[in-house]
Amino acid sequence: MTIQYDRTTHPAAPAPESGEPRQPFVRRLWRGRPEDARWVRPALLGLLAVTFLLYLYNLGASGYANSFYSAAVQAGSTSWKAFFFGSLDAGNAITVDKPPAALWPMALSVRIFGLNSWAILVPEVVMGVLTVAVVYAAVRRRFSPAAGLIAGAVLALTPVAALMFRFNNPDALLALLMAVACYLVVRALEDGRTKWLVWAGVAIGFAFLAKTLQAFLILPPLALVYAVCAPVPVRRRLGQLALATVALVVSGGWWVAIVELWPASSRPYIGGSQNNSFLELTFGYNGLGRLNGDETGSVGGGGGGGGGANGTSMWGETGWDRMFNSEIGGQISWLLPAALILLGAGLVATRRLKRTSVTRSSFLVWGGSLLMTMVVFSYMAGIFHQYYTVALAPYIAAVVGMGAGLLWEKRAETWASITLAASVVAAAAWGYVLLNRTSDYLPWLKWLVLIGGLTAALGLVFAGRVTRRLALQAAAVGLVAALAGPTAYTLSTLREGHTGSIVTAGPAGASMMGGGRGGPGGGMRGGNGAPGGMMPGQNQQGQQNGNGLPGGGNGGLGGMPGQGQPGQQGQPGQQNGTGNTPGQGFPGGGQPGEGGGMGGAGGLLNGASVSSAAKKLLETDADDYTWVAASIGSQNAASYQLATGEAVMAIGGFNGTDPSPTLAQFKKYVADGRIHYFISGGGMGGNSSGTSAQITSWVQSNFKKVTAGSATFYDLTQRTSN
Repeated sequence: MTIQYDRTTHPAAPAPESGEPRQPFVRRLWRGRPEDARWVRPALLGLLAVTFLLYLYNLGASGYANSFYSAAVQAGSTSWKAFFFGSLDAGNAITVDKPPAALWPMALSVRIFGLNSWAILVPEVVMGVLTVAVVYAAVRRRFSPAAGLIAGAVLALTPVAALMFRFNNPDALLALLMAVACYLVVRALEDGRTKWLVWAGVAIGFAFLAKTLQAFLILPPLALVYAVCAPVPVRRRLGQLALATVALVVSGGWWVAIVELWPASSRPYIGGSQNNSFLELTFGYNGLGRLNGDETGSVGGGGGGGGGANGTSMWGETGWDRMFNSEIGGQISWLLPAALILLGAGLVATRRLKRTSVTRSSFLVWGGSLLMTMVVFSYMAGIFHQYYTVALAPYIAAVVGMGAGLLWEKRAETWASITLAASVVAAAAWGYVLLNRTSDYLPWLKWLVLIGGLTAALGLVFAGRVTRRLALQAAAVGLVAALAGPTAYTLSTLREGHTGSIVTAGPAGASMMGGGRGGPGGGMRGGNGAPGGMMPGQNQQGQQNGNGLPGGGNGGLGGMPGQGQPGQQGQPGQQNGTGNTPGQGFPGGGQPGEGGGMGGAGGLLNGASVSSAAKKLLETDADDYTWVAASIGSQNAASYQLATGEAVMAIGGFNGTDPSPTLAQFKKYVADGRIHYFISGGGMGGNSSGTSAQITSWVQSNFKKVTAGSATFYDLTQRTSN
């Protein structure tokens, strides 16, 4: 299909003549648009079906994935109040440190199908398939069906996309809604109709309810492109942007307004905040703190964890090449060099078209979103995990599809064929570099990618001078070479389960968090026992490098500051490796607050294994209490809550550093008989001035100790004699 650069919309299908029977739905679904070739719709349905099946493969191996969010899903499936606020527990003591929109689909699924891994994660898979469909529709609408299919395949086979569309963090919903917003803005640019821009505002507003201010990263390019390129008068453009802003504020602000106006005494504490305020959470810990590193109450304890010498922060090195370094590159950057080349080529090719050209505007919308997000990610000094880069995947995929489609149509022009060849060379060469970083992983593949890419590029240089068949063969070889590396990493990702708070895609060693550019890697991938992302400040042996977390304890991967010891073996009867409890356990195992595993780091990144004895203890007389137990830190509380199905209070929120509940509040809960047990250990430890430490000290001094398996509890209904 030839690209029509100034077309405002696709031609409508011819209306059936009077009396002509309408085609059955299934036939129309399979055939698609009458003007399309017969292969187009079956190819799209095949792409979506393969994506769905691939993402479903081995899904249960991840268990409860991130138990922090799974516990909130479990709570929301049993309490509508917990559902609305995003509470970690059905007793509504504290919320997760994000707004709740990403939890809602999973909580509804669990209400219907019960608490299990598939009920939690299948909604994420569906979001992945929908995102592929949206990117295809956006590219195919302005370009060719083949360009749309390329874009969809690039997205589906991006390793970090295959990871996060099978995981229960908020990033899956965020990526879907950002793609929808870009699609709707392009629709608005076609004919200047207000409704599309308003719906784009609604999409971004709900994306805010998934992951707060990250949803606003693409607002500047989207607003600027519409303000300049929309096919309506300037005054109307500004009025439409104002209406879209109102839609954004309403769709994202209704929940915020209710939470802020709701009496604090009758709602859960806002997790992650220091003043029980969602606005503080939004603009502090989840907002400016992520940019400058000053995240009070975070893993780094606040106080400006920003860039140090040579742009180094405790969350990796910052700088223009962050998306390409050893920490991030294998997750997202496979086709990023090619995308940048194709983006530049698309803008050059459309530079002489009229202001309202939707073809050029499409490059500006998707390319602007890519560049804006990439720049912010590259320089943000606060908490940054590799999986955040899934936000880039739809933008890269769309730009690659659009650029490849446009240059293919213009391949008769020498500059276009050479540029198309250059993009293939860039993809193959960078694929070789990334594969070489994991030299023991399929060592033959890097050579296949490099040689195949160079061969295809040579053919594409002459694509306008050879037969269409030969040109198609060269293009096919180039596409295979470009996608071979990310496909291999994606398949490796699908074969493994992923649990915990920090997860990475690809084979062992594919992401070396904390090692810097080309530095030492190793460490742990989220709960699957393979090397990969490490805790900040640790080297390859898991030892402390001086940038570690505040607090004490012998924690798992190298201990906490002041310890500097390698991880210790878990206690007998506790989890070692990935274990049997869904969604729990790290290599080394260990009881929270004791040696071993990430649970040994106070359960900061994942919870503890829950023994049958501990489960039986907590389930006894559980209906008599609002919370069967209380634990320092959300991950430990989540583990016990998921194991028992009963509410467990997370003292201090995720890190154990939030000032909730206060010691006075906790004493009142105990006096009222609302909490049965206190679970020993957990949190970041060493915070002697915090409420978590105060509560721990009070409990240990006044209540009887109970042992269940290897875990230690304090019975809050049984005081000691003194």
